[in-house]
Amino acid sequence: MNSSIHLNTRLWVQWQPNSMHLVIISGMSGAGKSYALHTLEDNGYYCIDNLPSQLLEALLGTPQIAKQPYLAVGIDIRGGRDSLLDTPAIIKRVRQRVPSTQVVYLYAEQEVLRKRYNETRRRHPLTSETQELDKAIALEAALLEPLAMDADLRLDTSHIGVYELGRMLKARISQTEQQHLSLMIQSFGFKHNPPTDSDFLFDVRCLPNPYWEPDLRLLTGRDTGIIEWLEQHNDVQRMYTDIRDFLGNWLPSLDSNCQRAYLTVSIGCTGGRHRSVYLAERLYQHFRQIMGENVILRHRELNYVR
Repeated sequence: MNSSIHLNTRLWVQWQPNSMHLVIISGMSGAGKSYALHTLEDNGYYCIDNLPSQLLEALLGTPQIAKQPYLAVGIDIRGGRDSLLDTPAIIKRVRQRVPSTQVVYLYAEQEVLRKRYNETRRRHPLTSETQELDKAIALEAALLEPLAMDADLRLDTSHIGVYELGRMLKARISQTEQQHLSLMIQSFGFKHNPPTDSDFLFDVRCLPNPYWEPDLRLLTGRDTGIIEWLEQHNDVQRMYTDIRDFLGNWLPSLDSNCQRAYLTVSIGCTGGRHRSVYLAERLYQHFRQIMGENVILRHRELNYVR
């Protein structure tokens, strides 16, 4: 062990940043990591991008960084392939020193990433004269898989604009040490593909559909006309009660026993504008009364976050 490592170890012991809130941002190139760090920086975090994971412990051992109450670090493929191999073990050690460490992984569908790169004309970190973009994206996903599995929060940004991503990050991440489970309830439409970042997904396409009522078709599940129409149907009320009771029974166990920082519950109907929106609204209102600001509502097809 060389002298610099001995020095970093002594600093680490002297400046244990136990009160720090540390967010590690990682994920696929083109998935929005830079914007995520900018969002956190605007909300009071000291941000460092493109840090090789082997330098993370030494960084936290410096007095200047250890005194930061809010720190966000970007770690991804730009630090090198070899760097990623050690990252899960490094994060495990960091969690022991900094209990309030959260790993956020951003990703998107391959077709979406390809389109983003083609539109911006930027070069993917793994592309070369012999490796085309699609293969580079697939290779990056494989290399990042262990880190993705270790993440506290996975965000699929395929269908999220930068402003909606910013609102979601501010609602879920920009906060002090996470004391309780952060619950996001989101509606979506199956015809636009189900979200891949769900912990629980409920299919409500079996319920009566107000889309077939011409006067209601252009409304959403937040409008009075849809609400009154759906509340006339017993099956809708049974579905709401069943989902509410299921979550009410199991959320305490997920919070206390599984030590989950984030949970995403998705409610899906055909188009994501009527039945799923109505049920997500009711579930949000119910759990908001119980859990307060730890509950977030998102209507994916309406580009709405609260």
